Amino acid sequence: MNTDVVYLSAGVALLLAATVPRIVRNRAVSAPLVVLAVGAVVGVFLGNVDLVSPVAHPAVAEHVSEGCVIVALMGVGLAIDRPLGLRSWNSTWRLLGIAMPLGIAAVAVLGWWAAALTPAAALLLGAVRCGAVLAPTDPVLASDVQVEGPSSGDDSDREDDEVRFALTSEAGLNDALAFPFVYLALFLITKGPAEDWIARWFLWELVGKSVLGAAIGAVAGYLLGRAVFHFPIPHVRLAESGEPIVALAATFAVYGLTELVGGYGFLAVFACAVALRRIERAHTYHAEMHRVMEQLEHVLTLAVLLLLGVALTSGLLDHLTWGGVLVAVALVVVIRPVVGWVALLGCREMTVQERRVTAFFGIRGVGAIYYLAFAAAVAGIDQESALWSTAAFAVVLSLFVHSVTATTVMQLLDRGRGDTADDGRNG
Repeated sequence: MNTDVVYLSAGVALLLAATVPRIVRNRAVSAPLVVLAVGAVVGVFLGNVDLVSPVAHPAVAEHVSEGCVIVALMGVGLAIDRPLGLRSWNSTWRLLGIAMPLGIAAVAVLGWWAAALTPAAALLLGAVRCGAVLAPTDPVLASDVQVEGPSSGDDSDREDDEVRFALTSEAGLNDALAFPFVYLALFLITKGPAEDWIARWFLWELVGKSVLGAAIGAVAGYLLGRAVFHFPIPHVRLAESGEPIVALAATFAVYGLTELVGGYGFLAVFACAVALRRIERAHTYHAEMHRVMEQLEHVLTLAVLLLLGVALTSGLLDHLTWGGVLVAVALVVVIRPVVGWVALLGCREMTVQERRVTAFFGIRGVGAIYYLAFAAAVAGIDQESALWSTAAFAVVLSLFVHSVTATTVMQLLDRGRGDTADDGRNG
């Protein structure tokens, strides 16, 4: 990819990140949609299919989106006030353990049947689309359907909101846990009969790497937190000096270390953020670190969406079929809502209406771009162009539907809660 295009995109993304959110505030049209549209217009004039195409430059797409994902995961982990636990994170475990595998299977079957993909390609599409949930991909959407950020201990009302908590915590873990299913698809492509490698996939790719990533992240977050907040020499404590760059340093260091030893770096980064958040939970330094990560994530996301917009009108959708359209539409309006609803059945922490809203909002974005680019760089993929076209269309459709509906839906939900509370007090 031409480096001049990279610099131009970075400059435009920074400018748009500073101005567009203020222009579209309290409107149905969000900043990422505007950025995506700007990129699409630029793509019409460029007319160069290979200039910014992730198909032509998978390594570039992989690394740019990879940086965006790990920065966002640190920000999401720092935003969560609720301590980690089996019962306190009940809605999260349900979405990860039930909705995610059901969604992957449903997309894979539909991709094979409707989009005429090979079984391996269909499974990869399912892992990319249902396993690659990244939030916030949209600053406006994130403020509506996710927790706002670290509280100081006395202003955590939105943390008690089960819908926002479930969507935030699901987003933090879902990207990391998609990796085993991506590897499952790659093994189907490269390693022959499943009986030759399925045991190794289960023990190492599914269990081993996940445990390794979670352990490294948790230990690193704990040690970093102790150093930041309780270092023996007071003037060395970064929390006292208010230097928020430590969150970015931790993100890159933990990710790099985990990947070097073979674990899942995405999971490690999120685990590090959650562990760090446990130390001096009410300290304002957490909010300072989160603010830096959130701002950087916004810029990187808008840069990726700008390049995606250019690619959309420069040939990325040339291999989109009616079957691919059907898969994307079904994912957004049928598969995610249905599997999310099934997963949350019996979840006592949520009302019926809250389960519906949580099931509907599965925020899909940059993570899907990363996983597909990673798979393309690692191994030759059958029907790669068709996969890119279908995944890109699904990203755009999901971004549009969720961005336009998020504010209204959450306002109605909050209003309904208020009415219920008033009725309870009056009764």
